[in-house]
Amino acid sequence: MNTDELKQGCLYVVGTPIGNLEDMTFRAVKILQKVDAIAAEDTRHTGKLLQHFQITTPQISYHDHNRFSRSLELISRLKRGENIALVTDAGMPGISDPGYDLVKACVQENISVIPIPGVTAAITALAVSGLPTDRFIFEGFLPTKEGEKRDRLSSLSHETRTLIFYEAPHRLLQTLENLGEGLGYSRKIVLGRELTKLHEELWRGTLKEAIAFYQTHSPKGEFTIVIEGAILDEKQTLSPEQLKIELHHLLEEGMTRSQASRHLAQLTSLPRRHLYQLALEIED
Repeated sequence: MNTDELKQGCLYVVGTPIGNLEDMTFRAVKILQKVDAIAAEDTRHTGKLLQHFQITTPQISYHDHNRFSRSLELISRLKRGENIALVTDAGMPGISDPGYDLVKACVQENISVIPIPGVTAAITALAVSGLPTDRFIFEGFLPTKEGEKRDRLSSLSHETRTLIFYEAPHRLLQTLENLGEGLGYSRKIVLGRELTKLHEELWRGTLKEAIAFYQTHSPKGEFTIVIEGAILDEKQTLSPEQLKIELHHLLEEGMTRSQASRHLAQLTSLPRRHLYQLALEIED
């Protein structure tokens, strides 16, 4: 479409840089200059972006805590013929942020939703990971509750597609431990930190090596985690009975079931949770 001629009553979903301001597109700047209002996750954060590109369009806050009430207001304005741009703090709106709810509401109300593509951390990290890119799934942030997190990882333990997660620095080490227990410590992993920013870093290795590294290096910045999918043939080299025999030997050496399953998980590509279930089947 010609960005000089905006249709009336449209929601523009505008991608913004994830760190480097030079990743802003010409089209995104034009749209943000021409719409009637900008719905922003954090108006102070977006304000800096708008100031840099000399955009004076008024902002309205739209975030996780006000998304339902604010959606009603924005829908009303769109129905009156106003054009509104939706932006998030970084990347494409709707990816691990409340933008999804507004887009869904617009679709239900037959309001036009127009994408203005931009950078996304998940795809950026995947493209340079060196792991298979032909088939992948995006999981975003794992559940914070331990039980829900274990269940999610258990359901992903046999997933053969490349896996992509987001994580905050203060939860990174615990999440790596959870990933090792749920998916297997030998999985290849790439951690993207501060992507496109001055201190951008890509760390490559196995989950076991990643845990050891971040036990001595304090995580800083937001992380995008890319993990290789399961290789089912390798997982099936030992039968359940053979695994029980190995676990039985470890139990005889004085290990607890938890210690034995963790130890065997580090030697194989099998999840600790699966091995622990097998250990429970072994009689005292």
